[in-house]
Amino acid sequence: MTISAASKRKPSAIWLIPTYGFAALAGYGAALVGLPLPWMLGPFLVFAVLSGFGVQAPLAPHGRELAQVAIGLAIGLRFTPPVVAATVALLPQMIGATLYLLAGTTLAAFLFRKLAGADPVTAFFATAAGGVADMANVAQTFGGAPTSVAVVHALRVSLVVAIAPFVALGAAGRPDRVPVPYDGNTAALIGGLVFAYIVARVLKRTPLPNPWLVGPILGGIMLALAGLEMIMIPAWLITLAQLVLGVWLGCQFKRELLSALPRVTAAGVVTGLFLIAFSLVGAVLLVAMSELTFVTAFLSMAPAAVTEMVLVAKFMGLDAETVAAFHVMRILIVSTSVLWVYRLYLRLGRFSNEP
Repeated sequence: MTISAASKRKPSAIWLIPTYGFAALAGYGAALVGLPLPWMLGPFLVFAVLSGFGVQAPLAPHGRELAQVAIGLAIGLRFTPPVVAATVALLPQMIGATLYLLAGTTLAAFLFRKLAGADPVTAFFATAAGGVADMANVAQTFGGAPTSVAVVHALRVSLVVAIAPFVALGAAGRPDRVPVPYDGNTAALIGGLVFAYIVARVLKRTPLPNPWLVGPILGGIMLALAGLEMIMIPAWLITLAQLVLGVWLGCQFKRELLSALPRVTAAGVVTGLFLIAFSLVGAVLLVAMSELTFVTAFLSMAPAAVTEMVLVAKFMGLDAETVAAFHVMRILIVSTSVLWVYRLYLRLGRFSNEP
C-alpha cells in the first residue's frame, strides 16, 4: 500500500499526498452518508482502522499544532465584548463543572486500577483530566507507566470524538447549514494567523497545557476586542484543519501498543465510557444551574481535548465560545491542582506503596 510504503520514509510533500488525499476521500464519503463532523470523523475512523492493522501513515510535521492555531483563532475572534460578558457570567458554573469532572476522574482512577490491575500512580494519571504528554511525564516521575497512561488517554479522547457528534446530533438535530461566501481580507487573515502562532509560541514556554489552542484563542480574543472585524477564517481552512486532526487522532491507535497492553486497553475503554456517562449526568445538572442547552453543556464537560469538542460545537451551530471557555477553565484548574488531587486520591485509597 502506498501509505505504508511512504511511512518508512521521512515525511515530505510528496509522501504526504497519499495520506491526506485518502483522508479527503474519507471525509467526502462521511459527508455523503451524513456523518456529523464528517471531515474529521471520516478520516479518524478510517485511519484508526488502518493504524490498528499496522499501517503507519506519514503525518504532516507540526500539522496538528497548525490546525489548532486556525481553529483557536476562529473561536477567539468570536469573543466580542457581549460574548465575553456572557462568558464571565458563567464563571461559577465553569468552576463547578471542573470540580465535578475532577471527582469523576478520581472515581475513574479507582475503577481503572481494579480493571487493569495497574499501580495507583498509573491509574490516577491515566484517567486525570489533563493532556496526555503532561500526564505521562508526571506519571513517569512518580514511578508510573507512561505508556499505559498514553494509551488510556488516547482511547478516552477517541471514544469521546467518536460518540460526542452523535450525542449532539441526536439531541439537537442536524443543523441547517447555509454556505457563507468568504469576503474577508486575505492580508488580515495571514496577519491574524501569524499573530495567533506567535502567541502560541510564547505560551509554549509556560506551564500552560495545550498552548497551540489556548494561545490562538487568547490572541483571537485580543483581536476581536480591538475591533479587527476584517479578519475572517474561511470555511476551507477549518475543513483542512479537521482533516489534519482526524488523521492524527486515528493514527494514535498503534497496533503494537494496543496488542502489548490488552488488559490496559480494555480497562481504558470501560473507564472512557464511564467518564462519558459521568459527563452526561453532569450536563443534566449544568442545564439545571444555567441557561445552557443540554448539548452545549455536554460538550463543555466532555472528557476530551478542547479542540475536538469546539469543532463539534461549531459544526452543530452551537455556542462554541462557551464550550471553549469551559474547557480552558478546566485546563487552568487541572494544571494547577492535579498534584493536590493526586495526594487526596492517595489518602482516599490509603495506598502505602506510593513514592
